[in-house]
Amino acid sequence: MDSLIFNFINSFSQRYWLLDYFGIFLAQYFGYFLFVIAAALILKEKKWQERIHFASLILLSVILSRGIIAEVIKFFTHRPRPFSALNITPLIDKQSDIYASFPSGHASLFFALAFAIFLYYFDSENNSGKSLGWKFLFAAFLISLARVFTGVHWPSDVLIGGFIGIVSAYFIKVLLDREFVKEKAPNYSAPSEV
Repeated sequence: MDSLIFNFINSFSQRYWLLDYFGIFLAQYFGYFLFVIAAALILKEKKWQERIHFASLILLSVILSRGIIAEVIKFFTHRPRPFSALNITPLIDKQSDIYASFPSGHASLFFALAFAIFLYYFDSENNSGKSLGWKFLFAAFLISLARVFTGVHWPSDVLIGGFIGIVSAYFIKVLLDREFVKEKAPNYSAPSEV
């Protein structure tokens, strides 16, 4: 099933030069724009406590998903990338580690970023923020799809990578919210009896 879906998506590559360049842009460069926008969103918060909370949510989610979980799984799986397994020419430079396909580091990274932003705005009354959260999730989907299109990942790589990113962001959000609520809660003590 994985190779069937891969072959379908990848069959559109190297046929239309404009589509190829768009796929390469999404797979390699689009993520930088997402980080710039995320940094601007953090700086847009008026209170410094909110900035720290938002930045911590994003950074810890990305570190957990891409830097820890995805790397540990890659260390044990050693799955060859599609261009190596199928002996095809990828649209982007061959990755240095051809046995590091599963899970997709890009998918885990950008879904963690996107879902952290989505969760941050989910409970707020900021409708434009909620809309941005959905847009970031769509952008993470496009990056993941482009990784398959360009020939460097299998569909299951990006599917599991995206799942890791989403779960990591949710886990970090729950942890930070507990700490953040504790920090904001007033400390009431019972009056002492004389």
